[in-house]
Amino acid sequence: MNSYAYYAIKVLLSALLIVAISEIAKRSSLLGALFASIPFVSILAFVWLYLETGSAEKIPALSLGIFWLVIPSLLLFAVLPGLLKLGWNFWPSLIVSIMLTSAAYLLMLRLLKTFGVEL
Repeated sequence: MNSYAYYAIKVLLSALLIVAISEIAKRSSLLGALFASIPFVSILAFVWLYLETGSAEKIPALSLGIFWLVIPSLLLFAVLPGLLKLGWNFWPSLIVSIMLTSAAYLLMLRLLKTFGVEL
């Protein structure tokens, strides 16, 4: 398979996943949350990495990096609904949530570096 077809398949599968989850969420918040919480993107990254390299050697490092960086990403899921419940509009809530989450990522990376964890 040529590289353009391979990349097209990767993009199509990834896009279909996002569209499917958003469509499911329209019908059921619980099911949408369940499917969004399953680490499909990480699983796809593991599969693509393995298929592209033919080796599982890089997957543990990717997996561990994801593990550590999921922790600061949880801030988004706490701040966004909190701001919306306080009456904030969607876009400002999303922007502030992303900014705080980005700061949490930077803090986590500094903490990991301080403790000698390399990603």
